Amino acid sequence: MQTVTELVFRLSPPEGFFDETVIRNLLADRSEAARKVLAHRAVAVGEILRLKPGLFLLAPEFRKTHPHPFVIAAILHSPSHVSLESALAHHGLIPEAVFQVSSVTYSRSRTFKTPVGIFSFVRVPAANPKAGVQALKIDGRSWAFVATPLRAIADLIYARKDVSWANDGLAFLTESMRIEREDLEKMAWEGLNEVCESLRDRRTTDYLRGLNREFGK
Repeated sequence: MQTVTELVFRLSPPEGFFDETVIRNLLADRSEAARKVLAHRAVAVGEILRLKPGLFLLAPEFRKTHPHPFVIAAILHSPSHVSLESALAHHGLIPEAVFQVSSVTYSRSRTFKTPVGIFSFVRVPAANPKAGVQALKIDGRSWAFVATPLRAIADLIYARKDVSWANDGLAFLTESMRIEREDLEKMAWEGLNEVCESLRDRRTTDYLRGLNREFGK
């Protein structure tokens, strides 16, 4: 076991996440260059996983728990919430895509290709970023901010600049996204005004209100 791995393993950080500050504190007697070399060696042999510059995760055999991909997404880029196809899949509206976690942020768009998966973050400006976003318990022990079906659709429409209610209507969701009409009929609409007021994008709000006219009660 590499020096860095052994020291972090003894520390037992929550879910196995740690950053450069932890390495700096654990190896305070080493130079910055020496710390980088030791970290690089641990990454090279696969004992620790580099998620992005300065952020690491112990390999599975060195941690007791395995963080849910939604938890990893939140740590990679904050503030953000899981949305788009990932939220729709989580709510059972579309088939689950296991190869990528899609999130929304009001910061800049980013994509991280990591040893544990691909994590994309799409910028969606919002006056109230938490409108239509819930804190959900996702695997019996972890919590993550996840868009409601309504907010996930709103984020999706905003991100798909070529989609509008006038041109595409319901077919975008039922045909392109393969969402069942019956599932759309069951969708909750209580947060519609809050989401529309937060996003303030005419094309997106027109789509949501068109959808509401189709299914709202």
